[in-house]
Amino acid sequence: MKLVSYWHDTAPAFAGGRQGPVEGQYDACVIGGGFTGLSAARQLAKAGASVVVLEAERVGWGASGRNGGHLNNGLAHSYPAAKAELGKERAIALYKAIDASIDTIETLVAEEGIDCNFRRAGKLKLASKPQHFGPIARNFEAVHAEVDPDTALLTPNDLKQEIGSPFHGAMLFKKSAMMHMGRYAVGLADAAVRHGAVIYEAAPVTNKIQDNGRHRLMTPRGEITADNVLVATGAYTTPNFGYFRRRIISVGSFLIATRPLTADEVAAVMPGNRTCVTSMNIGNYFRLSPDNRLLFGGRARFSAASDHRSDAKSGAILTAGLAEIFPQLSGIDVDYCWGGLVDMTKDRYPRAGYHDGAWYAMGYSGHGAQLSTHLGMIMADAMLGREDRNPMKDVDWPAVPGHFGKPWFLPLVGLYYKMKDRFQ
Repeated sequence: MKLVSYWHDTAPAFAGGRQGPVEGQYDACVIGGGFTGLSAARQLAKAGASVVVLEAERVGWGASGRNGGHLNNGLAHSYPAAKAELGKERAIALYKAIDASIDTIETLVAEEGIDCNFRRAGKLKLASKPQHFGPIARNFEAVHAEVDPDTALLTPNDLKQEIGSPFHGAMLFKKSAMMHMGRYAVGLADAAVRHGAVIYEAAPVTNKIQDNGRHRLMTPRGEITADNVLVATGAYTTPNFGYFRRRIISVGSFLIATRPLTADEVAAVMPGNRTCVTSMNIGNYFRLSPDNRLLFGGRARFSAASDHRSDAKSGAILTAGLAEIFPQLSGIDVDYCWGGLVDMTKDRYPRAGYHDGAWYAMGYSGHGAQLSTHLGMIMADAMLGREDRNPMKDVDWPAVPGHFGKPWFLPLVGLYYKMKDRFQ
């Protein structure tokens, strides 16, 4: 079993990074080489701006290359809850932005010729317990009537054609998609470079100084100056960006990938070939890979740790969970096990905007694979002085009380949700 991301291990290498010292003057600097940063850099470069990306590791190294490979529409919350918390107009705007984000990726993949197995698959939100179907049905009624008619409510009998496990009904989001995240990250980086962006890998930003309206950004390989800065570091935001660190809770999310399934196994387990998410608070998400592996993930442990040791522990938990949902795969070989960090906000809504001289987009709370490309392009347009289409503009973003970087409270949060799952 490889303790590496399946997406990283099966993607081509990015060869377009700038070598030598980090130097130069630019119109814009993007901090972070994930989907948000790379899409923003491409958008800025296409508009004729000089733009540099500073990535601490390599492009797609963080959450963009460690997720479940889902491009799901819909909200992290129920739509009625989002209306109550954000107001109807804002909730609709955010819902439609997530819809549009999948359209954006589909268009970008076609325009740039990115070979990443993009496919409209549909998403199933599965009722894990009989009592979970009622809330799913109520959410469906509101969503279908007000914001997304491309949805359906499925009975347990309907699900027999979709999944080889006994769930208690589901909501189908027909616009949802999937793709190979590693190939997309490299293709997006290649596209940004083709349009004129400069990308430095292994160039973590160690300090940022604002001076006379310009920004100096220091790295171990040198420094650059830029008129504008976009912070797109998400769960991997470093302590020198304290404003964001106090508002982002980095939570570990973990995945395993089985050996490739046979045609008979696919027919028995995932005949619908969609993305799937269960209704438990500490739930699971899964899909088939392009080579028919079952990719199975979840918050196996409430921890901010993501290293080989913690990944292996979480992999054992996920392997047991896979066997519970799909006993027909019990004992199957697991070829990959990996983890990554999710950038959660306290209310699980994303944030994007401008603070203290820097633009930002982050806080995707487990729904970033789809929204990040779109929001990166939206923030690039805002930096260019174009129409501001930010669906979260001016939404308050208070700091998490008692949180200064390391989320010491995660085990308590995990215990709370485990108890909820047991009794609800």
